[in-house]
Amino acid sequence: AKVLSNTVKQKRKEKAGKWSVPVPKVKPVADDEMFKVIKTGKRQKKAWKRMVTKVTYVGEGFTRKPPKYERFIRPMGLRFKKANVTHPELKTTVQLDILGVKKNPSSQMYTTLGVITKGTVIEVNVSDLGLVTPS
Repeated sequence: AKVLSNTVKQKRKEKAGKWSVPVPKVKPVADDEMFKVIKTGKRQKKAWKRMVTKVTYVGEGFTRKPPKYERFIRPMGLRFKKANVTHPELKTTVQLDILGVKKNPSSQMYTTLGVITKGTVIEVNVSDLGLVTPS
């Protein structure tokens, strides 16, 4: 059983992030810099709500939870749909649609929230470029 669990763990490690982050030594963004505390309740004394103060990516069919149950607010003004991507060989920069946030090196929570900071690995739609891969 031990060998089996080890092989499963090995497989998981292989499946996990295989991206080499272009900026590996990125200073992690602190929580107090990332979130702003939102006071709620009749007397503004409850402080469990947070507003994200950095750029985020939210999926296409995303609908907000009712405000009462929403812990993290991602403002509409900070939601990005496109990213400027530079092609290393062609040395050209193009604006492509973001498909998702793959890994934020600062924190796993930022990855799930879709926060984009320095060093974040994002997935973009390269079909617009019309690149032909040699097969």
